[in-house]
Amino acid sequence: MGRIPLYRVVLTVLCSLVFTLTPAFAQDNGGAAQRVYIGTYTGGGSEGVYLLNFDAKTGDLSMEGLAVVTGSPSYLVQHPSLPVIYAAASNDSIRGFTMDPKSGMLSLINEQPTGGKGPCHVDISPDGKRVVASNYSSGSIGVVAVDETGALGESVAFFQHKGSSANTSRQEGPHAHSANFGPMGKYFVAADLGTDELRIYQYDHQSGQVLPHHHPVTSTAPGAGPRHFSFHPNHKFAYVVNELDNTVTGYTWDMIKGTLSPIQTISTLPDDFTEKNSTAHITVHPSGKFLYASNRGHDSIAVYGIDQDTGKLTARGQTSTEGKTPRNFAVDPAGQFLLAANQSTNDVVVLKINQEDGTLTYTGKQVEVVNPVCVLFTR
Repeated sequence: MGRIPLYRVVLTVLCSLVFTLTPAFAQDNGGAAQRVYIGTYTGGGSEGVYLLNFDAKTGDLSMEGLAVVTGSPSYLVQHPSLPVIYAAASNDSIRGFTMDPKSGMLSLINEQPTGGKGPCHVDISPDGKRVVASNYSSGSIGVVAVDETGALGESVAFFQHKGSSANTSRQEGPHAHSANFGPMGKYFVAADLGTDELRIYQYDHQSGQVLPHHHPVTSTAPGAGPRHFSFHPNHKFAYVVNELDNTVTGYTWDMIKGTLSPIQTISTLPDDFTEKNSTAHITVHPSGKFLYASNRGHDSIAVYGIDQDTGKLTARGQTSTEGKTPRNFAVDPAGQFLLAANQSTNDVVVLKINQEDGTLTYTGKQVEVVNPVCVLFTR
């Protein structure tokens, strides 16, 4: 065997240190009250982004109020180092908001077009210099610059996906549904529901360029409909939830080469469930030991254990969200609770996480929010 390049050794050691230290850091900060922002589809009584207060010790959740009036902020992400939140907006734009340090209220900084139609997801690079938007309706990816204040700048890249797949009613053309930067920020992976593809793009920190990777496409099963994507904190694995065939597919992730290799595909549903269902969101627990995915129809969160050596998943059942259509959810930074947003029953509920096996228990605590579609814990 040849000698392992020094840069590989350094990156591996750094990633291992980050993974090892992250859970302890989260636990140390778990006692403080936390702000949670809820993105919504406006209308029917909803006016924009709402602010909730969350007690990470007790799981208590309360409504603070409307943080900002804005049109259908359907997905939210926070800047990695600034008190700034970005939202996918209803007018085919990305909007940036500053957070007031005392009240938590949001103020619009500015907005920029995504270059496409129907943005449904946003993410930001770890260096805080690029926001990527996924345009569902037009099946495209738009990348916008971010300056040192957090303000949105000009468009720096745009990629129009092409193709279709097996489900003629949902996959007649491309439908980009999410794009997530990898932990090191060198790559991001875009899930296209319409083409059954995970498209990989490369981000050059020095030049600021975003380009298609030289290993650009990983295909899912025909008709799967990849929707949302989550990297494992050890940087070795990644998972996608497939909306149309109600499955999760696990991959090994080569953070140097920027490539995905499938491990397994597993159902999100009980064997005896035969009614209509579609999946929505997915996330890995901060400890890296558990994975969660939401079912709309079965109205539950599917729970999996993760083998730390292989990345393989073991199903551990489904827990009701005590409402209907859990479009989005988030695990609190300390890893003790999961907050699920039930879009059709207009509420956000609190589920307690068993630290031994990852299973969930309803706490009886919830807050009314009209049309909740995104849950964001802030730092």
